[in-house]
Amino acid sequence: MDLAQNKTRRATQRENEILRELRRSGGSSRIQQLATRLDVSEETIRRNLKSLASDGLVRRVHGGAHLPDVRSEASFQQRVDENPAAKRRIAEKVAEIIEDGDSLFLDIGSTTSYIAQALQRRRELFVVTNSVSVAHTLAARNDNRVFMAGGELRDHDGGAFGVEAIEFVRRFQVDYAVLSAAALNAASGFMLFDLQEAEFSREIMARARTSIVAADSSKFDHRAPISVGKPALVDILVTDSEPPEELGAALKEWSVEVVIADGD
Repeated sequence: MDLAQNKTRRATQRENEILRELRRSGGSSRIQQLATRLDVSEETIRRNLKSLASDGLVRRVHGGAHLPDVRSEASFQQRVDENPAAKRRIAEKVAEIIEDGDSLFLDIGSTTSYIAQALQRRRELFVVTNSVSVAHTLAARNDNRVFMAGGELRDHDGGAFGVEAIEFVRRFQVDYAVLSAAALNAASGFMLFDLQEAEFSREIMARARTSIVAADSSKFDHRAPISVGKPALVDILVTDSEPPEELGAALKEWSVEVVIADGD
């Protein structure tokens, strides 16, 4: 049943097509992408989105729209400041898994910045990252070797993405890929808001012996637009509390080991 059928005004065929495209894309899309997929003008998309928004079926944002049950992502600094105690516990647990001399990928996620700080006590690490913050935290200490992906750095988080970054990480095979997730649910697995971040995550998981997702419990049972990849590609979830029953069952089915970073 279309969402529009629950409203007084019945959505038009075009509006239902837009809703289906938003669902297929994970909950959000740009106006230009919707126009291309549906082979109509951007003005037609804007007009239909206006009607859908007035009925509460979508939320309009600058240049696009998303379904109302998909959260928008806060800025990088806001994310770093969210749930700091939980993220520190998770970081310490990840640092217990990583041993001196290990090789690893570290992504640009906010929890990853805490992990980099916790890893300062480790020695002789071989680190590949696309994060200026991570590189600065771990380089030139304890005989670590740190490799920074090239390309243009994003102004809001100091991350390197794009073709250059992807080609760079393809040169490496490491022990661990340590990455973040913006949302995690039983239906879709591990999700992100940014397409470039998702592409980078898939690349590093494919080139690591063990993939670790570090995500606090505030991410449970939420959605984001883009899948990180097949959930079974993740080996370990490090989090701060037990997942809810449905999600826990899904993680077990995907053979993802759940490691709880408690307060002890």
